[in-house]
This record gives sequence, C-alpha cells and structure tokens, in this order.
Amino acid sequence: MDMVWLCCLFALLSMAHGGNVTYDGRSLIINGEHKILFSGEIHYPRSTPQMWPSLIAKARAGGLDVIQTLVFWNLHEPQFDQASLSFSFSLPHTYLSHDNANICLFVCFFFFFFFFFFFFFFFFQFDFSGRRDIVRFIKEVQAQGLYVSLRIGPFIQGEWAYGGLPIWLRDVPDIVFRSDNEPFKYHMWRFTTKIVKMMKSEKLFASQGGPIILSQIENEYQLVEAAFGEKGPPYVKWAAAMAVGLQTGVPWVMCKQSDAPDPVINACNGRRCGQTFVGPNSPTKPAIWTENWTSFYQVYGGEPDMRSAEDIAYQAALFIAKKGSYVNYYMYHGGTNFGRTASKYVLTSYYDQAPLDEYGLIRQPKWGHLKELHAAIKLCLKPLLSGVHSTFPLGQLQEAYVFKGNSEKCAAFLVNNDNERNATVHYENSTYELPPESVSILPDCKIVAFNTAKVGTEYTTRSMKADQNLDSPDKWEEYKESIPNFDKTSWRANTLLEQMSATKDKSDYLWYTFRFQHESLDTGFALKVNSLAHALHAFVNGKFIGSAHGSHSKLFFALEKNVSLINGTNHVSLLSVMAGLPDSGSFLERRVTGLRRVRILNKNDVEDFTNYTWGYQVGLSGEKLNIYTEQGSSNIQWRRFGNSNHQRLTWYKTQFDAPKGNDPVALNLGSMGKGEAWVNGQSIGRYWVSFLTPEGSPSQTWYNVPRSFLNPKGNLLVLLEEENGNPLGISVDTVSITRVCGRVTSSYPPPVISWVGQNQTRSKHKKKHGRRPKVQLRCPQRRKISKILFASFGTPFGGDCENYGFGRCHSSNSRTIVEKACIGRRTCSIPLSSKYFGGDPCPGIPKALLVEAICA
Repeated sequence: MDMVWLCCLFALLSMAHGGNVTYDGRSLIINGEHKILFSGEIHYPRSTPQMWPSLIAKARAGGLDVIQTLVFWNLHEPQFDQASLSFSFSLPHTYLSHDNANICLFVCFFFFFFFFFFFFFFFFQFDFSGRRDIVRFIKEVQAQGLYVSLRIGPFIQGEWAYGGLPIWLRDVPDIVFRSDNEPFKYHMWRFTTKIVKMMKSEKLFASQGGPIILSQIENEYQLVEAAFGEKGPPYVKWAAAMAVGLQTGVPWVMCKQSDAPDPVINACNGRRCGQTFVGPNSPTKPAIWTENWTSFYQVYGGEPDMRSAEDIAYQAALFIAKKGSYVNYYMYHGGTNFGRTASKYVLTSYYDQAPLDEYGLIRQPKWGHLKELHAAIKLCLKPLLSGVHSTFPLGQLQEAYVFKGNSEKCAAFLVNNDNERNATVHYENSTYELPPESVSILPDCKIVAFNTAKVGTEYTTRSMKADQNLDSPDKWEEYKESIPNFDKTSWRANTLLEQMSATKDKSDYLWYTFRFQHESLDTGFALKVNSLAHALHAFVNGKFIGSAHGSHSKLFFALEKNVSLINGTNHVSLLSVMAGLPDSGSFLERRVTGLRRVRILNKNDVEDFTNYTWGYQVGLSGEKLNIYTEQGSSNIQWRRFGNSNHQRLTWYKTQFDAPKGNDPVALNLGSMGKGEAWVNGQSIGRYWVSFLTPEGSPSQTWYNVPRSFLNPKGNLLVLLEEENGNPLGISVDTVSITRVCGRVTSSYPPPVISWVGQNQTRSKHKKKHGRRPKVQLRCPQRRKISKILFASFGTPFGGDCENYGFGRCHSSNSRTIVEKACIGRRTCSIPLSSKYFGGDPCPGIPKALLVEAICA
C-alpha cells in the first residue's frame, strides 16, 4: 500500500503547472517585473463578508499592493471523525522520478480517486461558509486589483485559540505538535494540501492567473525549535519540502526562520526589522518583512500598547532603504475575535489601533501617513529596483542609502538614527535637517518628498454616541443558571481532570463538583483552590463564596475563602473558566489547564480533595439549551428582571432596533462584569469589563455588532453574566469619526501627490517641488465639515493636535479664512502661506498652521 500511495502522491504533484512568480536577491518578480510591495494583514473571519469590500478598498486607497491573511485550520475543520484518529500513515520523504510517475499513473488511478476523495469528504468535515469563506475573500481582493499573500501555517499563533490548531489533534495517538512526528505531519500535510487544492481549483494562484503571489508554511518556528531537540531541524526541512512539493507556482516563505531551506524565503517579523533583520539566508532571496506590527494585541487587564505612525513609517522606510522589497503591516485591520476565538486573555477587539480600526473606520494619522510613505517610495521605483545601491555615513549616527540607475535616475534615503536629537547633514551640496529617528526620502536625490517623522496628514477622533439606552427593567428578562452539585452530575473521575481535554473546546466552562461528610463542631474552615485556568467561581452548598482569576502573565492563581460547613453532607461546586485557549509555545498538546489542587483548611487539619471522587459537567445549562438563539430562547421559562439583586451566573435577554443610518454599531457593556454576548444567535465575543487595567479602567468597554448581524427591528440580545453586572446600564451606540485636525509647519514637505507620477513625461508636466505644505482635512463619507473648532496660522502649539492653543504669533483672520475654505465640504485643503492668510503676522519666524473641525 505504501508504494501505491507514493505513486499516487507523486503523480498528483507532477500534474501541477509552473508559475510566473519568481524572485531574485532584489525582489519578487511578477510577470517578469521586479516589485516593491506594501501589504496589509486583514483576516477574513475577524470581520464579515459584508465588510470585506470596504476594508479592501480602503487598503487599496492607502497605497497597498497586497492583502495578507492567515488561514484558520480550527475554524475550517472544527470536528474530525473519531474513528479515523487511529489511522496512521507514513509520508514519503523522497519523490519518485518522472519516469516512474508515468508508470504509476495507471496503477493508482482508480485507487487514488476512490481512497483519496473518500477520506477527504467522508472522514474530514470542513466548513468554508460565512466569515470562513476564504475563497470569496480572496476573489474580492482580486476584483479590486490587489495581490494576496496566503499564510497557510497551519500553525498560525495570531492570538487565535490554540494557535489555529484544531483541539481534536490532542486526541491523535502519539502526536507531538510541530515536530518530526508522523501523526502531526500527516494531518498538517492533509490540511495544507486541502487549502492548496482549493486555491488551485478556483485558479487563485498567480501561476493560474490568480492573485496569490506568496504562501507561508509554519510560523515563527525558530522561537520554539530548540525545545524539540533533534526533532526540530528535520521538521523544518520536511515542512519546506512538503510545501514546495505542492507546486503552487508561487514562492513560499517561513517567518522568523533564519535557516529556511531553499527555495523557501526566510522573512522577518517584529517592530524593528528595519534595524534588526540580518537579511535573507541566501544572496538569491529577497528581503521580506511579513509582520510590521502597527500596535500590539491587548489582553484583559492590560493597557493598550500604542505605536506611533512615525515609528511604523521609520522602520518601513529603513527596511526599504536597506534593499527590502516587501513590507506587510500586521494588522492593517485587526477586527473582532467573535465567539470564543480569541486566545487566552486576549480582548474581543483585535488591533483596534491599526490603520483601519476594529469597525473598519480609517484611523488617522496612521492610514494617511503610511499612504504618503508608499507614494514617496513608489516615486523611487526605477532606481530602487535597477540602480546601484551604496551606503555612506553623513555623521556619527546618520547615513545615506543611495540608489543610482541609468539615465540619471537617483533616489536617496537620508537616515538619522539618533532617537533624541535633530541632525543637520550635508548631501550632494545641499543641507538637510533630519528630525530624531527619521528617514527623509529624496526621489531625485535632491528634494525631500517625505520625512517619516513629519506627519502632514490629518488626525481624527472617534466617538461613540448612544442610540438606545436599554435602561428599562420592563424590557429585560432573566434566567438563573443552575448550580450543579455532585449528585446532579453523571461524569465521574477519581482525580482533577485537565480542562481542555475534558471540554474539547465546546465551552469555556467546566464544573468540578464533590461532596464530603462533616460532623464536627469545629468552625473556621477555608476552601483553597489552585488553578491553571483563567477564572474560578466557588459555591458551597449552593451558596456563592467567592471568585478569583489569573492574568496573561500569571499562569497560576489561587482562591482561598472562608466557608461555613453544615453537619452532614456538604457539596462543593467549582466553576472553572477559560478565557481563551493558549496560542503559542512548544508542546501545546501537553498544555495543562483547569483545577490542580483543592483543599479544605482549618487551624487543626488540612484535608486534600485533589485525588478524590469528582463529578463533572461540561458547559452551562443555558449553553446546552441554546438559550442565546431565537428558538432556544423561546423554550426557556424566563422571569421578569429583578433589579434589586444582580446574581451571578445569570442570563439576560432583551430586544433592540438597529440604529438608523450606516454607522457601525457597538454595545456599551460598561455596566457589566464578565461573560459573553449574543445578538440574534451570533456571539459578538467574550466581555470582561470588571478586569481593570493598572490605571483603573476596563480594557474594553464597547463590543462590535456588525450591521450584517442585525435586523431592522426586534434584535435579540442575550448575555451570560458570570458576576454581578447590571444590564440596565447597557446602551446601543453608533461609532463615527466626528473630529478632524491637521497641523503642518514650514519645514514639512508638501503632499507627495504634488510630485508628478513616473508614468507622466517631462515634456507635458513639471514636478512642482515648490508647492507648500498643506493642512488637508477629510470627513468620512456622508459627512461634511460643519464647524471649525480652532484655526491658527502663526505659531500654534500642539504637535499632535492635542492640548493645542494659540502661540505668540497668530493671524487674526485664521478662522474666517479656514471657514470659507472648509465649511459645507467633505474635504478641504489650506496651504501654509502668508499670502493665503492676507499677510505675515510675524516676519522672520517659521510658521505653522493648525486646524480642527467637526464632521457632521
């Protein structure tokens, strides 16, 4: 049988076609052309199909060439036929010659089509519907004229539950994830092959005329490789050979894998690849940056990790200056971790600080500043791709990266690596002022078109406006979750079970129950529980006694509470809660969660119940009843809301109408504690408002409700509240950009659009290098500038449009002139010009212009 399978596998591979995407030491080569590419990460399941066209269009308008996405194995194959888990198979390590393949074709023809398709479509249950429809997503990218980078993994990490691996992999006998292990390699090969075959069948690889120009296998493996010892390096080689053997016709990459085997390209991930990437591991491979982090993911209890537009642009420009050719922003749109898809402690909102925020709104200045960067670099394409590269110092911490091509084509990147001081540098008989940690881009080696530290684009302010306050007790109903005791459970074990293995990720919740006899008159007892889960709610004899939780950085936590015992049988019920599965690290299949030790303490004795007879219940009764759906909800005996006592483990239900208009919708859950919310049966994710940051505020208050989840009237809202939150404080809000602000100084370059594109000839056009810096304001669609809040031509302070005010020099007619130019318009542009403002209010002093406006 092994020989037949070898024949079949190679015959299948030998039928694939070659491609028209190649590479050399400079860049990817698409249809014979070298390319400098900017990419943005957008994950199809973290938004909705209705949002995809707008997200992709905004990415394209921001100057991107590529949309990059992960592929989510556990989303597409959540279940696996248990009968086939014991199926074992040794994958071939070598391939047959073409001559042998021709001989084998006839031998395996019948066997292949019967066995292969029977296995793929009977045993393996795949789901590509709705938000999982990766083909629809890629075709939408293609329809808008962009390329695709497909990160198959299939281990992806991505702050996604279990790093994208299906939970059923834990039950495969003798499996060791991400190592030279036959069971894991078989399932990894099977899923990777499934995705590649799907893409081929839809003709989506560039070699078939489609948009996919890159694929990725594995993800940041070198971070854990040493843990696998001698099983690590062979796995890397196998993964590369397996991927290349699928013959997609496009290159494969491995990120953070400096020894990626040829012909796989090693790529960089991180914030500072412009400084830290040592380069490709072969002179024939291009420099690729697969993750330029636009902020960082946030966890419950953690403050947001902000990253400025200036720093993102600085690192990207530096990477290009050092002959980088592909930069991907992770994330360009983060979106939402709907349902229970987030990894441990990770917010439902994902990378909200990206250039497109969670709701798909443009976040300025990141979006606009990066757009200007892309435009400036694309003015340099000819010398960048065909010119001679040279580097020389301009000072102790300053340097020039110059590309000189034929026909006097020249581009220069002037870099100041000093992160504290301005630098004055001399280059080609001219003097340039470089702000700290910045890059100036000179598309003709003379005039600065863009500086990474000078943000000439606008700043925007996002606002949440209450559309409906759900504050009427008459509109709410509640259902109290039952507290099971040992006698009401049917699953027994004489030890504490590991939680992930017990729940199979069917629920965040696992009840641990036990009973014991107590006939003493002693008092002063305490229950102590040690846990590796994320939260715990404890009940003794049906009475709540306390809760505890861990944190993203604290694996173990303990609950210790005084308890009152009764003479006779005492029942202890412990609800162990996961707030996401782990997503990274070695040996995920061995990861342990749940309760680890349970004791009853008093001053005289310690009774350990760890190895005792326990009763278990997976999930909550409301979950099993599908209480959050229309049908399940109708089968429940709800009771009127009691606003005097908000009990733990209570389900709440109400209805609301969709807000009018097209603005995004969010639930303000600031009055709640911890739980999960559903709208019309679709989970909008976990909430944990009560887990405060060190500054004393919730990590997330608003929760995205996509418009496609809503009906015009009567939307069903159901919440499971674990703590004692008050649903009367919930509101249905709309999300919009209400304020726009811009600031430029006389040292800023004019907008990059003032340069004539490379496709326009000198005989018809001139490059207008002398154009002035401008404040450019733009309201979102269907909104116009209704009011000017502030305008000053002179020396206003407030570099980032916050805490601004008039300086010593101010043109008194600033507001009048700006109002005339902007009121009633969606966009307006005001040049930094004394003539425009009717004269110079303070001659000899460098000027600035700051304007803030309301969009209505």
